[in-house]
Amino acid sequence: MLPPGIIAATLGFFAATSLQAGVQIRFVEGAPKDRFVLTNVGTCDVVASTVKIDLSQSAGRLIFDVTEKGAGVEVFQPLEFVEGADALRQLPSVVDGQNTIELEIASLAAGEQLAFTIDVDDTIGQREITVSGSEIEGAMVSYTASDETNTATFSSEAFVNVMTKDC
Repeated sequence: MLPPGIIAATLGFFAATSLQAGVQIRFVEGAPKDRFVLTNVGTCDVVASTVKIDLSQSAGRLIFDVTEKGAGVEVFQPLEFVEGADALRQLPSVVDGQNTIELEIASLAAGEQLAFTIDVDDTIGQREITVSGSEIEGAMVSYTASDETNTATFSSEAFVNVMTKDC
């Protein structure tokens, strides 16, 4: 069940657009694993496209902490897909300290989700191992299909809606 704020934001996202095509990415802080959930909230299938999550402009200058030694602190968690991995052309790899991940989508039907867990740490806060919604605020997400790219930024509520190609 989605929180009411996310449902309202999703409905507002569609009300403000003429296209019924889009993806929503939510960041869910967790211990020991953080989660990203990409949902095709449009009425069109998402095909032959790339979704890039870029944490470099986030308020907390977030990074992925996937190994015991490296840029992260304390607990680490490697990238693990927990839902929808079959929608991808290939599984991406993430290097410790990296601040981007690219998801090459082969096909994700309307309403379907793609979710992965990983450890995210901030690099400028006092509690690097716990990431709040306000720390991911400003992180960019881009959606590219063919030669068209749309971008949007994470809100302080830890989600973002990005337009996709129309059906």
